[in-house]
Amino acid sequence: MMLPFLSRRPTVPAKDGASWPHVVIVGGGFAGANAVLGLRDSRVRVTLIDRNVYKTFQPLLYQVATAGLNPGDVTMFLRGLSLKVPNMRYRQGEVVGVDPERKIVTLNEGQRGDQELSYDYLVLAGGATTTYFGTPGAEEHAMPMYTRAQALAIRDRVFSELERSSREAWRTHDKLHVCIVGGGPTGVEIAGALADFRMQELDILYPEMDPGTLQVTVLQRGDELLKEFSDKYRQYAADELRDRGVTLRLGHGVKEVGYDHVVLDDDSILESDITIWAAGVAVPDAVSEWGLPQDKRGRLAVDDHLQVKDFPGVYAAGDIAAQDEPLPQLAQPAIQTGAAVARSIAADVKGKARPTFSYTNLGTMATIGRHAAIAEIPFLGGLSGSMGWAAWLGVHITKMLGHRNQRAVAMNLLSLYGGSRATHQPNPVVGEVDSLRAARIFEEQARNRLFGLNAGAASPVSPVSPGSADEADEAAAVR
Repeated sequence: MMLPFLSRRPTVPAKDGASWPHVVIVGGGFAGANAVLGLRDSRVRVTLIDRNVYKTFQPLLYQVATAGLNPGDVTMFLRGLSLKVPNMRYRQGEVVGVDPERKIVTLNEGQRGDQELSYDYLVLAGGATTTYFGTPGAEEHAMPMYTRAQALAIRDRVFSELERSSREAWRTHDKLHVCIVGGGPTGVEIAGALADFRMQELDILYPEMDPGTLQVTVLQRGDELLKEFSDKYRQYAADELRDRGVTLRLGHGVKEVGYDHVVLDDDSILESDITIWAAGVAVPDAVSEWGLPQDKRGRLAVDDHLQVKDFPGVYAAGDIAAQDEPLPQLAQPAIQTGAAVARSIAADVKGKARPTFSYTNLGTMATIGRHAAIAEIPFLGGLSGSMGWAAWLGVHITKMLGHRNQRAVAMNLLSLYGGSRATHQPNPVVGEVDSLRAARIFEEQARNRLFGLNAGAASPVSPVSPGSADEADEAAAVR
């Protein structure tokens, strides 16, 4: 008899597994990963395809972007799913074509070029991507936060600019402005995290700078934040952000983005040294080349079983899928649709009727900052403040797939937000902070800048060299 703690779970399918139907799942996000898990007890071969070898827990990406969590805390190695799903295999690559008539997926794997992969069932769960709504300058100058790499880019940019600003604070008194475009959960959460960093840590880490040097502004086209919530909690979120010193510019969209500024739809210009784009997502353009039906927003049209309309055996789940009444592009709909697709495929393999998908609304949550969050849960009512924050933390930890991730996030967030200002030891999770490069780009962009030293200059004047007599005299005068 094998002891349960000493025996190893099988990591290969059954001996007759080669003859089982082949399920290809495109995308390892919430929808794709839950579709994989849902097929663990089915007599199918599963191939999971993703361009990244990890799954990202996107609801906590803002914590990576603001140096609260390690990037590894919010990512899980996709091959680790084989512990629970021994009939799964992973292939890294990018899907460049889908031929539903031949039941073929074309995969670009780099050195081998395009490869064709046949399937019996296809699950399209590739998710969405950032959309700039055609805003001039946004793709060039704004920083999206939809992937792990993008969150790390924001984090490194923020601290590079802080280091650069710290060297000039005594001379120019220029402020570092961060504008966040979008007043949904992502925009509100990253604004609150930056505001908490300014209140709790900035003056300790950068004593040469006034905490007011870091300015945070949220830009929202609509008149209110967090349209997913009731009026009561929208107002609560706005009040909490204002209490933390965040400026809210509501009722104005962004017309253009520059290197150090944004232009609003009323032609007013705001300084923005770092523009974070949290305004929305869209389905990748490549989907339109697959010959599958799409709705007006580009999402794949699916029936009540989440099967793409008129294409038997092809399913869609998560952000890329849309029933007649589309669900919001959030984590919970992706989780539920991924699991539902697995149930439909499992039933079809057994020759049984496929179940009809019905979405269960488990509520909506968002965190505003330290001990401030909101949660609206059907039949249970709403929570805010510390209770809301505790509920938000508990739900997010339990929804993470990896046990190591759960433990790391719980410990790091409790360390980050626990205690008081007097006892909290600032220790941001930083990476490649290259303030020298940031200063060089700042100088090179003088012609395009509207704010700061030498703004608008065709040939920017070289900054005063450190250690010069003039600099020493001015520094002494400031002190």
